[in-house]
Parts: sequence; C-alpha cells; structure tokens
Amino acid sequence: MFRKIVSGGQTGVDRAALDFALAHGIEHGGWCPKGRLAEDGKLDERYRLNETPRKEYNQRTEWNVRDSDGTLVIFSLELTGGTLYTCEVARKQGKPVFTAESGGFGKEREVFDWLVNNNIEVVNIAGPRSSSEPGIYAMTLEFLGNIYACR
Repeated sequence: MFRKIVSGGQTGVDRAALDFALAHGIEHGGWCPKGRLAEDGKLDERYRLNETPRKEYNQRTEWNVRDSDGTLVIFSLELTGGTLYTCEVARKQGKPVFTAESGGFGKEREVFDWLVNNNIEVVNIAGPRSSSEPGIYAMTLEFLGNIYACR
C-alpha cells in the first residue's frame, strides 16, 4: 500500500488526491508548473509541491510519473487531453498504470491489489480537472477512501 501520494495540483482528481493525503496524514508531494499554476489560480502553499522550471503542464506530468512507482488515473467520462497523456507517459517510462473509469467505483479492491502486487509505495494520482468533469473531485475523494479502507 502506498506511503506517499504524488500529484500535480490541478483542480479535480489531482487536488482531491492531495486533500485526501492531508486529511489522512499521508505524505504527499510532486511537481506543479512554474508559478504553481492551476485552473483556479495559484496553488496554495499547503500543498508541498515543487515547481518545474517551465510553465507547461506536460513537464509536471512527466516528472510526477518519473518520481513515482506507478500511476493511478481516475476519470468518469473518457481519457482525453492531459489525462490520456499521463497514461502514455507512464507506459513510455515502463511504469505500472491503472485506469479507473467511472470514478473507479466497484474497482477499489482491484486497485488495492494492483498497488500491493506492484509494490507501489509512491503513487502518482492523476485525472481530469474539475472544469472538464464536474463532480470528479468528490468522486475521487470517495474512491480513495474506499481503497484506503481495503487495508
């Protein structure tokens, strides 16, 4: 089971992952774009993220995949844009990736087993931003709580 959550800090899945970590005393970190950019403005300092040298979101994605043992992608509609790019980067880097569609519901035990079987201690959690998938933040919090309860 993971000991650290890595995320890029964007609204939606990324932010839910960080808030889950804070609420449960789980170590967190990762990379965010220069200037702590997110769609809702500058990312709050309570999130212990490092800034990449550039403002491009792709660099943040690549570095978070690189610095984790595996990537959990949570989405409800379809894999597109930055969420799809995250999966591609993980595969190119030879890192385990689990895609949990429909907000992951019903797959909690499968994700837990994936984390354990792949020895994932540092998990990168990624997915769409809130403006692309309204409600994904709350879905992600609930899904992560259900996975955590499998311990």
